[in-house]
Amino acid sequence: MTSDARVVVIGAGLAGIALARRLGELGVSALVVGEEEHPPYNRVLLAEVLAGRYAPEVIALPGTGVETVRARVTGIDRDARRLRCADGGEIGYGTLVLATGSNPVLPPLRGLFTTRDRLPEGVHAFRTMDDCLGLARAVRPGVRAVVIGGGLLGVSAARALAARGAQVVLAQQSERLMERQLDPLSSGLVRRHLAGLGVEIHTETRVRDVRCPEGAVRSVELADGYRLDTDLVVLACGVRPRTGLAEDAGLDVRTGVLVDEELRTSDPRVHAIGDCAEHDGTVYGLAAPALEQAEVLAGLLSGADATARYTGTRSLTRLTLAGTGTGTGTGTGTGAGTPPAAGSLIGTGPPAGPGETAGHRATLDLAAFGDPETRPGDDVVQLADATRGTYRKVVVREDRVVGGVLVGELGTVGALARAWEGAEPLPDGTPLLHLLTNDGGS
Repeated sequence: MTSDARVVVIGAGLAGIALARRLGELGVSALVVGEEEHPPYNRVLLAEVLAGRYAPEVIALPGTGVETVRARVTGIDRDARRLRCADGGEIGYGTLVLATGSNPVLPPLRGLFTTRDRLPEGVHAFRTMDDCLGLARAVRPGVRAVVIGGGLLGVSAARALAARGAQVVLAQQSERLMERQLDPLSSGLVRRHLAGLGVEIHTETRVRDVRCPEGAVRSVELADGYRLDTDLVVLACGVRPRTGLAEDAGLDVRTGVLVDEELRTSDPRVHAIGDCAEHDGTVYGLAAPALEQAEVLAGLLSGADATARYTGTRSLTRLTLAGTGTGTGTGTGTGAGTPPAAGSLIGTGPPAGPGETAGHRATLDLAAFGDPETRPGDDVVQLADATRGTYRKVVVREDRVVGGVLVGELGTVGALARAWEGAEPLPDGTPLLHLLTNDGGS
């Protein structure tokens, strides 16, 4: 394939590599342009690297046969179909795919930025392998760390830092942890788990100031004036799609780069997938949609499936919070150096060991899908066991499973997820309790 006819993918993350691999399997070569110095890796598992459970090379993405080049793309000339790079070089394309991912949200806190818009010493984002390795070098037993943000990323970072022996404080602005995925009861179990690892948690708390005398962080001030002395600050305040290249090139952008069912942007020669893409008003920011988009686009670009269309993803968030006992990477089971398959949202770890009560187990598994909050008229089934630290909830609306959350003992997650993903009415006479007690496989 000549340079002016080939497929070029900007972004060497999960979406870009998955697309290039699939195209290769279908007989179409693609060039992946990535700017990080590290080989492509599964970003979902960075917290496991920080915790010490996996070495960086263990989470590398399988990229056999994928042609990659390291370069930072600074501009897109859509008329000439060429990419401009920071080193002065240019790359021609026939079809361009944006898989540029997302950037961490850096909150507008006083004292956060020094000159040249660089973060002060000791303040870290948590998005890239460099971020992860920088944090790993800074963490040692007894170091004081404040994690700002109690969503999925913040909870994972706090757990990982605690596994390395840090004294961790987690500050969350909303009323509960992981409020986008979990209901109050399941969020409470996550909070209890983290507290059992020694994490101090402040909810309904806004950080207003990062104190950095002489360019290094020394404390964090909360909105109520309470001061937390610290050696490290981790910013886990969410992510924002990387759309700068698309905007500069004149493509249609809202929150993400707008795409249709064929994952085309406003320029039919340019497509977008993964965290940077917005389809039907939704930016997913999860691995499962990125992989599904890559599969659809590979079928279209190769001609293997000209009728393929992307209609959205009903994805399930699944996470394992491993305790300090699994933080060394030397435990038994699949947690010691064997990561889940690329694109999986679950980390693995050993079960509760001798002497551990299930309510304070070293590992806490959870899964959430859809909307676990209830509305008037919904049918809801909940099973909770405080002693064992388990909780299951499913919400049924108009005979359809619309959401659920499970903490611990995830045997029913497979059946529940299939019922939800299918979006079909439940068979007449299905006992709702059956949804939470039938082991449909995970």
